[in-house]
Amino acid sequence: MSEPTPPDRPGRRRTAVRWLARVALTVAGALLGVVLLGRVEAPLGPFDATFALTPSGGGATVEIPPLGALDVDAFDGPLGLDVQLTRVDEARVRALVADPRRIDGLVDQVSADLQDAVVRLVWVSAAAAVGGAALTSLLVLRRRREPLLAAGLSVVLLAGTAGLGAATWRPEALSSPTYTGLLVNATSLIGDARDAVARFDAYRASLEDLVGNVSTLYATISSLPAPARADDTVALLHVSDLHLNPAGFDLVRQVVAQFDVDGVLDTGDITDWGSEPENQLVASIGELGVPYVFIRGNHDSAITAGLVAAQPGATVLDDSATTVAGLTVVGARDPRFTPDQDATGGTESLEQTGEDLAEVAEDQPEPPAIAMVHDPEQAPPLDGVVPLVLAGHTHEREVDQLDGGTLLMVQGSTGGAGLRALQGEYPEPLTCTVLYLAPGTGELVAYDDITLGGLGETEVTIVRSVAPGAAAAGGAGGDTGDGTGAGTPASPTE
Repeated sequence: MSEPTPPDRPGRRRTAVRWLARVALTVAGALLGVVLLGRVEAPLGPFDATFALTPSGGGATVEIPPLGALDVDAFDGPLGLDVQLTRVDEARVRALVADPRRIDGLVDQVSADLQDAVVRLVWVSAAAAVGGAALTSLLVLRRRREPLLAAGLSVVLLAGTAGLGAATWRPEALSSPTYTGLLVNATSLIGDARDAVARFDAYRASLEDLVGNVSTLYATISSLPAPARADDTVALLHVSDLHLNPAGFDLVRQVVAQFDVDGVLDTGDITDWGSEPENQLVASIGELGVPYVFIRGNHDSAITAGLVAAQPGATVLDDSATTVAGLTVVGARDPRFTPDQDATGGTESLEQTGEDLAEVAEDQPEPPAIAMVHDPEQAPPLDGVVPLVLAGHTHEREVDQLDGGTLLMVQGSTGGAGLRALQGEYPEPLTCTVLYLAPGTGELVAYDDITLGGLGETEVTIVRSVAPGAAAAGGAGGDTGDGTGAGTPASPTE
C-alpha cells in the first residue's frame, strides 16, 4: 500500500504569491489608467464641466472654483465622481434668460446631461482601466499571457466596483451636501434649496407671462419720446446692484442708446460672489460705446474690478477721480467683501472711507460734481464737499438732501436683486436713473427715474423730476412742475 503524496506547499505558496502580484499590478495599472485618462468634458445645463473618476472612496464632489465645492456621500466604493464646473456658457445663459420657459425643462436637461456624461465617463474609464492594467502587467511581468489575465481581472474589479456603488446608492444624500470653501455661506445667504424651489414654482406662471410680453416691454421703452433736455445738458446714467442679471445689462444697453447718455456711473455689486465664472457678462461693458465708471461693491472682488477696468472706455475708481463729459467724478469702493468675511476683518470702516474720499475730493483741481460710494453710510463725510453723492447697496431707491446741502441719491437694483428676486414675497423691480447736469458746473438740473416691473411683471414707468432749486431756473424741461419727483409715468404695458 503506497503512502499518500504530501501536498506541494511551496508550489501553492508560489502560485498564491504570483496571483497576488497579478492582482496588485492589475489594481495599480487600472488606477493609473483611470487617473490619467478617465475624464470627459461635457455640458451640464448652462455650464461646461469636466467629469472624472478619482480614487476617493466613493461619493460625488462638485467643484465650483474659486467658490469651493460641495460633497455628496451618495455611494460607497474605491472610486468617486468628481465634477468640476469650468465655465458658464454665455450663449446658453442668455437663451435661458431670454426664454424662461426653458427653466421648466432645466432640471430634466441637467439630469440628461449628467447621465450622458457619466455613461461616457464609465466607458472611457473602463477602457482606460483595462488598458492600463494590461500594459502595466506586460511591462512588469513580460509574459504574453499576463496582459490577458490582467484585462480579465480588471473587468472583474470594475464589475465589483459598479455593483458596490449600485448596492450602496443613497439618493437621499443629494438633499444634504457638505459645503467647503466660500460655499459654506451659501445656505445662509440664499436659503434652503427646497424653499427656493417652492418660491420658484410660485413665479413660474408669471415668468411665462413675462416672456410673452418682454418684446412689448422693450418696445415701450423704444417708443417713448426723447427726454426734453437742452442740447448742452450732460446726461449720465446711474446704475447699481446689477447682481449678474442679464436683463439688467439689457436694460442698461437700451437706456444708453435711447437716452443718448454721455456716460454710465455704476455704484457697485455688478456680481454676486465676485468669482471668475460670473465675469462673463462683465465683458458686455465694452460694447456700450460710452465711458463706464465703476466702484466695487461689497459683492465685487478685485478680479471683477480688474476685468471691468480692462473693458474699453471703463474706469474703476478707488479713492481716485476721473472726468466724464467734462465733469469731475470721484469714487471709493466698499471696504467689505461679503463672500469672504475673513478678507474684510481688518478693513477700514464705512465712515472712514467716506472721510478719505472727502479728502480726495478736496484735493482735486476742479471741484467734483459727483461722488460715488456703494453704501449710503459712506456719504455723511461728503456732505458739503460735493453737491451730489450716488450710492446703492440697499436695493431701495431714495433721494435725500443732507444737512450740508449735498443731495444723496440711492439707486434701487438695476438687476432686480439678481437671484434674490426669488426670495422675497414680491419681485424686485429693475431700476436706473438718467441724471441731467449743467455742463461746466455739474449742477443737477433734473433726472428720470426708470423702473421696470420685477419678475413676472411687465410695467414700465419713467418719471421726470426737477432737482431742488432747478425749477425756478427753468431746469431741463420735463413732465413735472412741482419739483417733488411726482412726475407722470409712461403708460405701462399690462
